[in-house]
Amino acid sequence: MNTPYENLPASAFWRKSVSSIPEFLIDPVAEATFRIGKSDLVATAGSCFAQHLSRAIQSRGFRYLITEAGDDIPLAERHSRNYGVFSARFGNLYTVRQLRQLIERAYGIAEYEVEPWIRSDGRFADPFRPQIEPTGFVTREELYSDRERHLRAVREMFSSLNVLVFTMGLTEGWEHIASGATLPLAPGVAAGEWDAATYRFANYTTAETLKDLEDFFTILKSINASAKMLLTVSPVPLIATYSPNSVLAATSYSKAVLRVVAEEFSRKRKGVDYFPSYEIITSPAAGNKYFDDDLRNIKEEGVAHVMRSFFKHYVNDSDSPSNDYREYSGEILNAAVRAQNESAFRIVCDEESIEKNLV
Repeated sequence: MNTPYENLPASAFWRKSVSSIPEFLIDPVAEATFRIGKSDLVATAGSCFAQHLSRAIQSRGFRYLITEAGDDIPLAERHSRNYGVFSARFGNLYTVRQLRQLIERAYGIAEYEVEPWIRSDGRFADPFRPQIEPTGFVTREELYSDRERHLRAVREMFSSLNVLVFTMGLTEGWEHIASGATLPLAPGVAAGEWDAATYRFANYTTAETLKDLEDFFTILKSINASAKMLLTVSPVPLIATYSPNSVLAATSYSKAVLRVVAEEFSRKRKGVDYFPSYEIITSPAAGNKYFDDDLRNIKEEGVAHVMRSFFKHYVNDSDSPSNDYREYSGEILNAAVRAQNESAFRIVCDEESIEKNLV
């Protein structure tokens, strides 16, 4: 008897693609609609997990786009001052709303004026990137000058990139009521003072997040008509929630919203794909083996699995390293993982300040 399932690929069946194969061979990418060549300029932005992608791109010899590299400061200071962590020095963009507002601010489409925050040491912090300068800014003028230089770098990034890899992390954010600006941290966590009359909590819906992504991409394409976008959802759970839900339920909500948005948007937009790093890390086949002891941070083995799938499907065959799974099995995989330097695995994550600043 004929059925509509007869000629589907193995990836369509749980037994064939999940339960009956070794967990390190799980590969949920069904189809890639574009490839990345070594001549392509690749930019990254988003949550903490996006930094793993940027490092892998650089380590494989691809053209990772950095438009704010800190060439005028000593090499030893650059990483501690967050140069090269992302393509430009914007820090974590946890929500799609932040990404949309970043491109609007960079091109003068909207201002979103927010007064600089004052740190506990009396120095100033940029509310849009509250921890980007570890020692703060001495004066407001220094902050504004650095921000203008930063936004020039953002414009260069958007206008010259070939592929933007954006990792969506959260639906929760903090808004400046008067301007509508969305910020990565609540005032009072890293700098500034909490004032319920000035700021409010926001937990963006599926419709709001999809609209933000559509608006962002429309602006990007008007600037850079050939730009492509690879969307991912961070597998890292929320460190805390301000919603009335438990942090576990709040995490499920955020990831569900982001996953739906990524699916709907990538289906209807040419040149946009969803890459399932979230599924690789959180699948039942992996269990919790890819999570660290805190059940949040991702182990190096998990990142390595994500990168294998990424390079297999999104890198031109002639540019890609071997995709033979035997290269990554057993002792060879373990040796590759051990070889990673701990300092190279350091991830900059603004969200961690929430717990660090609790009394």
